[in-house]
Amino acid sequence: MDVAAALPTFVITLREGVEAALVVGIVLACLQKAQKSFLNHWVYLGILAGLAGSVLTGLILQKGLSLLTLSHADFEPIIAPLLKSGLCLAAIIMLSWMLIWMTKQARSLKAEIEGSLVDTLTKEGQSAGWGVFGLVAIAVLREGFETVLFILTNLQQGVAGSLGAIAGLLTATGIGFALFKFGAKINIRRFFQVMGIFLLLIVSGLVVSVCKNVDTAVYAWEQLAGSSVSLCFAQDSCLLGPLLWDTSPMLSDHQFPGLVLKALFGYRDHVYLVQALAYGSFLLVVGSLYLRSLQTQHQPEQMRQTV
Repeated sequence: MDVAAALPTFVITLREGVEAALVVGIVLACLQKAQKSFLNHWVYLGILAGLAGSVLTGLILQKGLSLLTLSHADFEPIIAPLLKSGLCLAAIIMLSWMLIWMTKQARSLKAEIEGSLVDTLTKEGQSAGWGVFGLVAIAVLREGFETVLFILTNLQQGVAGSLGAIAGLLTATGIGFALFKFGAKINIRRFFQVMGIFLLLIVSGLVVSVCKNVDTAVYAWEQLAGSSVSLCFAQDSCLLGPLLWDTSPMLSDHQFPGLVLKALFGYRDHVYLVQALAYGSFLLVVGSLYLRSLQTQHQPEQMRQTV
């Protein structure tokens, strides 16, 4: 198996899976505390529904994209990279939002879930069960959909990417059991901080891919249109500007260890001016927002220590 190809999906699935596992664990713990463990099967049904919904969403998106490409076969060289760019942009927006939002909401996550459950458990009969089911299913579906979007942007990884996702999901499940079933002591805050840095760098790599795919589409359009006025700066770059570096002889991104650096940190052995500017701008803006969210997360703890 191509381990480098499996690493990004493993990291994404692990982080998203642990978030979902935390929600599930909090719900199960609240049900036990409220002596309503007979509703546990609604939690498990919610997990299955969320997973099934995520897989179904992925299949529908993949099928729809395939049909769109096949129905316009003559324009496939243009449509295919544009579709990849769209998926990458959607994944960038959702994963970046999740990274910053989840960090800000981490401290109040348990209180919010417990508050929702209190309202749900006051209902009679199956209404309470459906409320628990909906809470868990939506949480799992949200994390699953973000993972599906990322996997669709990396379809070329094939079996390796799928196995990375499965390994991440199994590891996240194991962490969930260790936390809530066996009482293991894991520094969850530190875990999410480390995973957040990896996620930030992986998503930055998607920014580089968006630039390359848009450039490929423009080049293909020029070839099909046969325009006499070229938009391209050179044969291998239309919108990306001049080539900044070519490190393929020393560190190719198609071979180890360049493959690993590409998978985890967005490294490319060919980088153009626009790609470098987009990568740096994204890291500066989103990275600053992420670090600021970490600081605001720590402020309440520091205030309590000074009281």
